[in-house]
Amino acid sequence: MSSDVRTIETFSYEDTYRLGQQLAKEAVPGQVICLTGDLGTGKTVFTQGFADGLGVRDYVDSPTFTIVKEYHDGRMPFYHFDVYRIGDVSEMDEIGYEEYFYGDGVCIVEWGLMIEELLPEDCIFIEIKKDVDKGFDYRLVSIKEGR
Repeated sequence: MSSDVRTIETFSYEDTYRLGQQLAKEAVPGQVICLTGDLGTGKTVFTQGFADGLGVRDYVDSPTFTIVKEYHDGRMPFYHFDVYRIGDVSEMDEIGYEEYFYGDGVCIVEWGLMIEELLPEDCIFIEIKKDVDKGFDYRLVSIKEGR
């Protein structure tokens, strides 16, 4: 359990995408990443970069209405969740979330704090924040490993 928070500043869409690519190179099977931030902060851009860093060639967009999308063409399976529209955490049981979270792939869960009680103890929490005073495309990305 770690309380260390690493912060990274990005100044463009491309920076946020590249950060996702870089973190994917460190990804290991069974890893779950909780991605938080307001609408329009770049969660999907980060996720697209992450998928690219894993070698995923399919187009990656937010699975808002399907809850989860699976990608199997990278160096390990990649599961992209968007739980924004989850009404109750029991809906995650219906999806079979445990097979994803504790399987042989890596998961990114957008809006993951909505299902925080289901996230593994060693989940990586990534928060993306805007600061328009520092520029329209500026983002502050905070990364915390574990609870």
